[in-house]
Amino acid sequence: MSISTLIMNVLQTDIKFIPGVGPKKAEILNKEIDVFTLGDLLRWYPYRYVDRSRMYYVHEIDGSMPYIQLKGHITTFETFGEGRKKRLVAHFTDGTGFVDLVWFQGISFIESKYKVNQEYVVFGKPSIFGNKWNIPHPEMDTYMTEADRPDGLMAMYNTTEKMKNHYLNSKAMQKIIENGLGMIKERLPESLSDDVIKSANVIPFHDAIENIHFPKNPILLRDAEFRLKFEELFYIQLNIVRYMSDRKGKLNGFIFTKVGEYLHSFYEKHLPFQLTEAQKRVIREIRQDAASGEQMNRLLQGDVGSGKTLVALMCMLIALDNGFQSCLMAPTEILASQHFETFAKMLSDMNVNVALLTGSTKKKEREAIHAGLLSGEIHILIGTHALIEDVVQFNNLGFVVIDEQHRFGVAQRAKLWSKNNQPPHVLVMTATPIPRTLAMTVYGDLDVSIIDELPPGRKPVQTLHRFDKKRGAMYQFIREQIQLGRQIYIVYPLIEESEKIDLQNLEDGHKQIQKIFPEFTVVKMHGRMKPAEKEEVMQEFVANKAQIMVSTTVIEVGVNVPNASVMVIESAQRFGLSQLHQLRGRVGRGAEQSYCVLITPYELSQDTRRRMEIMTESNDGFVIAEADLKLRGPGDLEGTQQSGVAFSLRIADLVRDNAILFRAREIAEELIEKDPKLEQSEHKVLKQQLSRLSGNRYDWGRIG
Repeated sequence: MSISTLIMNVLQTDIKFIPGVGPKKAEILNKEIDVFTLGDLLRWYPYRYVDRSRMYYVHEIDGSMPYIQLKGHITTFETFGEGRKKRLVAHFTDGTGFVDLVWFQGISFIESKYKVNQEYVVFGKPSIFGNKWNIPHPEMDTYMTEADRPDGLMAMYNTTEKMKNHYLNSKAMQKIIENGLGMIKERLPESLSDDVIKSANVIPFHDAIENIHFPKNPILLRDAEFRLKFEELFYIQLNIVRYMSDRKGKLNGFIFTKVGEYLHSFYEKHLPFQLTEAQKRVIREIRQDAASGEQMNRLLQGDVGSGKTLVALMCMLIALDNGFQSCLMAPTEILASQHFETFAKMLSDMNVNVALLTGSTKKKEREAIHAGLLSGEIHILIGTHALIEDVVQFNNLGFVVIDEQHRFGVAQRAKLWSKNNQPPHVLVMTATPIPRTLAMTVYGDLDVSIIDELPPGRKPVQTLHRFDKKRGAMYQFIREQIQLGRQIYIVYPLIEESEKIDLQNLEDGHKQIQKIFPEFTVVKMHGRMKPAEKEEVMQEFVANKAQIMVSTTVIEVGVNVPNASVMVIESAQRFGLSQLHQLRGRVGRGAEQSYCVLITPYELSQDTRRRMEIMTESNDGFVIAEADLKLRGPGDLEGTQQSGVAFSLRIADLVRDNAILFRAREIAEELIEKDPKLEQSEHKVLKQQLSRLSGNRYDWGRIG
């Protein structure tokens, strides 16, 4: 057996066999941090480092210090309280002042271990209690000389409350990792190939693991972090690039060779407004894909109101010119109905048959649609999840559009692939701009098109932040806007965990607005209403029979009422940046100046205050998406969780490490270009690693 195989076997050692763990602690580590083997443990990386070479004096303590290290002795012990409320306090001094060391658990052990008047080094987080400095549950060592003390940088590990209760704090984890490393008698085998190591200019894996846990100096720590971040991001990108290459090599696409009468007629006679340069560019990109002989899988990003729907319609007409049917799947009946009405209006004077299929479609009408699809009589089908039912079969489906794709599950989208004998071209659209770093990871094997300009004549929405105690001026402003002939949205949050409370807020808000504006018609809408009720309310608002709509976020996506010029968002602090931007996009669709008013309490956290500032400063969805990523991190962003993507990044950060991400992508692309199937002997290690990491595959090409 080779040394490499022996080490790999050691890395599979059950965590309970590592000195200092045992069965009970192993169970805690399994459940709390998903650590099952020695290999898992070594990849439980520190979250920060503290410099243990610096010794402070008690009189230097201030509230800004995250940690402090002191040398001194205990003068006395005192015990307070009884039972669960019992605490042990040691009065500690270094001659410049006193600090209290406090324990709430393990008191008998502490009393037996530490002695009065013996010199100790104390390390911990200082805090104020009763006007005195104290350090709860400090780390304590008998004093060592400078020569005996370990090097300055000490790793700190994230631990849960349950871990701490079982004596698995940061220091204990450090000791267990040290014991685990001691079980490895040879250097750890490489997890990257030689050519990748050379291209990326990274240190060996063994040195990286040693120095991430026990850094010999700051330079080696920096090199270790770079190596491990690069590797994490590289394997995500390699998997994506390899899959993208494989898909393009295997999947043939229907070839749209011509642009014919349907598109020409629409462009010359029915185009509602001049296309922007961005729209023209995207249509060219889609045409090139559809004529290439490879199946298209393209993500179309565009801010709210940028004209993505018109691009989709024109591409569907190209499909029709080539003898193919198209479909568009939207997440809600309201949005599907609106798309249908838009298409029907634009195509009213053309011989194009458009149908709408939703859960509300009557049985007789549904049967007629099924027959029309099979015969080819229906050219374009618009609908909701109803499109993916097995009974829905097409004569020749060649082009699929998925709107607001993050609202659909992976399996739902994949079903559209089986509607023809080979997969149709797929265009997925989102009005939630996705930062480049996130797009490369979540949608890394989709080609990306961006509509980055608004149609001419659109004025940017003016966004204002107001506090909820000062509503008088806002209500007067609303009244003036309605008198000018405009309409108003007032949106309340609706978050599942507290749906009943929120719904009550909406009901109360509706009554209050009716009382404040008795001269106007006020309607309400929320997700619990039946589709027919929602449709009725929406039509009343579209027809300007109602001047104010009080709603939850059901009006967030796609609802288009050009006459609505004011969006008031109640409790705006409860929304993320992307959702606020989406809501703001419901206004500003006409020629008049529109406004978005963010209502919050005066007391706000620093992050929330920054969110409000970003919204009032920028109308650019991509700027807002980048800011959202920085504030919230990728795991929380709208769209990533719904997409079924699990971000298993243990050390890399998509915001801070974007330069490493771009370099990882470049190297992955260069490698796959030379060795598409990773068949060369030197790439065997890459193939093995990809196989090991296959539980976190990102097969976005298959589910566009």
